[in-house]
Amino acid sequence: MSKNYKTIDPQKYYRAGVYRHFTQDCKCSISITAKINVTPLVQYSQKTHTKFYINFLYLLCKVLNSRDDYKMSFLYETNELICYDVINPTQYVFHEDTETCTPVYTRYYENYEKFYSAALRDVERAKHTREYGLDMTNHPNWFDASFIPWLSYDALHLELPDGHLFFPPIVNWGKYREESGQLLMPVTVRLNHAIADGYLVALVFKHLQEQIDEFA
Repeated sequence: MSKNYKTIDPQKYYRAGVYRHFTQDCKCSISITAKINVTPLVQYSQKTHTKFYINFLYLLCKVLNSRDDYKMSFLYETNELICYDVINPTQYVFHEDTETCTPVYTRYYENYEKFYSAALRDVERAKHTREYGLDMTNHPNWFDASFIPWLSYDALHLELPDGHLFFPPIVNWGKYREESGQLLMPVTVRLNHAIADGYLVALVFKHLQEQIDEFA
């Protein structure tokens, strides 16, 4: 079975100096919250009778798979810096009766129709269980994609243990709201500082907006 990642030599990594500093001297992450205009995507979803949530998830996956910087990981077992060929979303289903969530593993497909049907099927299947079922061991190349539909927030900060070299993106988004005739949605992107800086996090928002405008 072939590997689904490539190994990167930290000494030859284009961010070698930054990587050394933020894995040895100052282990930390960077998180940015910003609003994006989802008006075109909301209109598209309504017109096509498709789910806005899955449409946004598809575009988010497309953006995060567009650069190696967002597909990095650190293997503690072998002490290796790696880059996955593809990263997939771990989404969540909320159960009203128990007020708990079930993680949903959905494979990313570049083909929109294929991804949409797979994501919809995975969500429906998860509605019939109340198990948490998080399994990071068997899903190493998955990133966290979590919707917070109850709140249109202005800031969000997620803490991980100091020194934990967790490189996959963690993305949250909240309820969109109307401002000056536009539907704006808060999105939070968290990346480890060893493999990303403010520029790379900001690019996620820039490319997300571009993908939304182009898709819709």
